[in-house]
Amino acid sequence: MASFGHIAVGLAAGRAFRPERPWWCMVGFSALSLLPDADVIAFVFRVPYEAPLGHRGATHSLVFAALCGLTALLARRDRRLALFTGLVVLSHPLLDMSTDGGLGCALFWPLSNERLFWPVRPLPVAPIGAGMLSTRGLSVVLTELLFFLPLVVAALWPPRRAAPP
Repeated sequence: MASFGHIAVGLAAGRAFRPERPWWCMVGFSALSLLPDADVIAFVFRVPYEAPLGHRGATHSLVFAALCGLTALLARRDRRLALFTGLVVLSHPLLDMSTDGGLGCALFWPLSNERLFWPVRPLPVAPIGAGMLSTRGLSVVLTELLFFLPLVVAALWPPRRAAPP
């Protein structure tokens, strides 16, 4: 994915977590929704894409999402925040599994290094790096924009004001 979908999930999660003051929550959850792609740093160290610590490997697993939720729980002692954190991080590999390219996600790492996709994969995979600055990259972004626009509109819609008594 080109990341627009991941950011849309973060925006919606921030709004759901704290509807009355969502701005910082939206930014924070959007960052968390992108966190699994920090594994692209592996390319700098010549870790192969298909390796357990390669792209869409360990950071795209249930274990990683659970560890992120646990970290939030230990840091803030807020079970709701921990649940939202874990689910937002987990949304990343679940969305990546719906793309039409790449090697899939190691969702069950460390128990299995098998890369998985959903049976139906409606989202085009994004080119990595400078490839995003191409016609293909633009096509991916526009597809994601259309696919996730309802989520973004719902997240950014002005909050309903209580009627005066």
